Amino acid sequence: MMYYRKALELQAFLDMAKDEVLMKGYKAAESVSDENSKSERSLWAQCQAVADMKFTYVVSCQQYGNQKRSSDVRAKDILDLMIKHPSLRVAYIDEVELPGKEKKKVYYSTLVKASLTKAENSEEEVPLDQIIYRIKLPGLAILGEGKPENQNHAIIFTRGEGLQTIDMNQDNYLEEALKMRNLLQEFLKKRGTRYPSILGVREHIFTGSVSSLAWFMSNQETSFVTIGQRVLAYPLKVRFHYGHPDVFDRLFHLTRGGVSKASKTIHLSEDIFAGFNSTLRQGSVTHHEYVQVGKGRDVGLNQISQFEAKVANGNGEQTICRDIYRLGHRFDFFRMLSCYFTTIGFYFSNMLTVLTVYVFLYGRLYLVLSGLEEGLTTGRKFAHNRPLQVALASQSFVQIGLLMALPMIMEMGLEKGFSNAVSEFLLMQLQLASVFFTFSLGTKTHYYGRTLLHGGAQYRGTGRGFVVFHAKFADNYRLYSRSHFVKGLELLILLVIYQIFGSSYKSTVAYLFITFSMWFMVFTWLFSPFLFNPSGFEWQKIVDDWSDWNKWINNRGGIGVSDEKSWESWWESEHEHLIYSGVRGIVAEVLLSLRFFLYQYGLVYHLSITKKTQSILVYCISVLILLVVLLAVKIVSLGRRRLGAQVQLVFRLIKFLVFAILLSILIVLFVVVHITVLDIFVTFLAFVPTGWGILQIAQALKPLFKKTGLWSWIRSLARGYEVAMGILLYVPVTILAWFPFVSEFQTRMLFNQAFSRGLQISRIIGGHRRDKLSRAKD
Repeated sequence: MMYYRKALELQAFLDMAKDEVLMKGYKAAESVSDENSKSERSLWAQCQAVADMKFTYVVSCQQYGNQKRSSDVRAKDILDLMIKHPSLRVAYIDEVELPGKEKKKVYYSTLVKASLTKAENSEEEVPLDQIIYRIKLPGLAILGEGKPENQNHAIIFTRGEGLQTIDMNQDNYLEEALKMRNLLQEFLKKRGTRYPSILGVREHIFTGSVSSLAWFMSNQETSFVTIGQRVLAYPLKVRFHYGHPDVFDRLFHLTRGGVSKASKTIHLSEDIFAGFNSTLRQGSVTHHEYVQVGKGRDVGLNQISQFEAKVANGNGEQTICRDIYRLGHRFDFFRMLSCYFTTIGFYFSNMLTVLTVYVFLYGRLYLVLSGLEEGLTTGRKFAHNRPLQVALASQSFVQIGLLMALPMIMEMGLEKGFSNAVSEFLLMQLQLASVFFTFSLGTKTHYYGRTLLHGGAQYRGTGRGFVVFHAKFADNYRLYSRSHFVKGLELLILLVIYQIFGSSYKSTVAYLFITFSMWFMVFTWLFSPFLFNPSGFEWQKIVDDWSDWNKWINNRGGIGVSDEKSWESWWESEHEHLIYSGVRGIVAEVLLSLRFFLYQYGLVYHLSITKKTQSILVYCISVLILLVVLLAVKIVSLGRRRLGAQVQLVFRLIKFLVFAILLSILIVLFVVVHITVLDIFVTFLAFVPTGWGILQIAQALKPLFKKTGLWSWIRSLARGYEVAMGILLYVPVTILAWFPFVSEFQTRMLFNQAFSRGLQISRIIGGHRRDKLSRAKD
């Protein structure tokens, strides 16, 4: 260990020393006697040999072989790294095509290092990668998830008894390398009756100063990797492995299934299964805070959401996996509860929180539309319900966003003091931390619930980029349409109906107090992607985004057309998980979609022209009207598909006739039946969710609708809904973009000073470029 530490110190000094210092050392070495020179060189060689024996640094680059064959610049960058750091080794899967007619491919697990070779007919040394080991594989190693398979094929090239797994977004510090000896000694210390099998270490998040979102994620992650991991390890004893730079007992894990599991889909969160496996096989996981490793977290909302979607999908798969089942049966009662609430229970509780909002609003909708609420409010027992109103109103102010920030406050209080924790918490609220965490709640709930119902979890590459960039409207729509926008609009319709027909709260103030948290959730889910988007309210960006949105929504899909290019391709892939979910998933989707038909059934009996009757004929007529509207959509879609390219005049005439007929029906209803404007609005609230329910059921029963020839009509109806939803979201953002101070306020409040200054400079440069282009055109 002493030689190992000296070697680390010497290696660190050589890496950080300047060229001038090294040259002085070389000159001084030349000036000493031969005996001293030989002894110094011998000592250096011994230190280097000991360091190489005790420490190897293997980077598993899955695509390095393909990058070399395609002369990718990234392959040269990897080679330059190996030249700069001679102890660095790179492992990759090499694909070789054998000669012959069959063109059979052979796969090798390969380890390379850098070497300098003299070129032919020249004295220059050319950097090349030299193969150290080459192991023939029975086939392609990437059978399951990419990252764990990448670890599994490269782990054979490591040496020693301790194995530290470190991600590419993590970075060690010089002083932490000097503590490695102390950390490795922890393997020799018993924790209870067992020696540790995984040594957990904390992380230092260094990306918190980029933006408010990066600050929120940095504080949240810091609380999780310090106080959270400390409590999980002791006294709860349910700490596992969470993608941290933990050190594994290599011999223990190589003989017990490896450091991660790689089955397709089920092991999407492959890292935690290393902890599951270690615990189930009588291992012990600890946590040590005197060692830390730097880590870069996601800094943009889209990156954060994709990461949280991947983790939520992974927890959904963990819920139905056999590892959690075995842990639950082998733990004692208190350890089982600790395991539940620190793994899948957190996501299950988030899902119950959102479901509670749905149950509350649908329960109120039933009471309002059935007339029970009016009957209850006139009774004596319900006349004095002020305590119930106070209880409901008080919970509205305890936002889930505030509760999510509670662990961060405790962590900041422990490390910085109570006064600093309170001041930072208030500053976070001013920078809309509650908005972010409430939006994050929707992401976790959607992807966790969808995985439980239908499965189909998939890896989502976030990129972990450090650059904060403006996301286009179409990108935000693709990412958040099903997880936030649809659900937010559904809750919005429920709240509006409850406000129109509800009678249990005499004053509007009582209604706002009770439904405040729900309105907050609705507007958070609908507009957070634009609020946290850099230059989200800049007018030129808004115009460009609208052009890009129109191009995307109108492009036809097909084979080879990506989701980013066409709405049709995205729409087909968005409900692809329903095809493979099985009968149980399809039945669940159909049953859940039936809730949308409650709107139509209840609201048509509350129109001014139907209040005096409760006949089933009223509902039948409403269904007939809905079918007429859908038939009009079908006619327009047929005209567009068959006549749009040849006879544009006929197509426009068909649209005009459809519009004229619908307008005539509306005028007759106003004049003859004396329908009111409120009735028109209520009818709209009744029919829009019904059409969406038809779309959901059609997507679940896609093979049936394709056989009947109705799938093209379903696609046209879906496109109409997407366009309407996009306009509904786009209009408020456009109105705010008319006022320049909104964009300035957003930039200064949500991003750091350096980014704000860079954004101003980019606007000035962009303005000059546009002026030059316009002058050139003139």
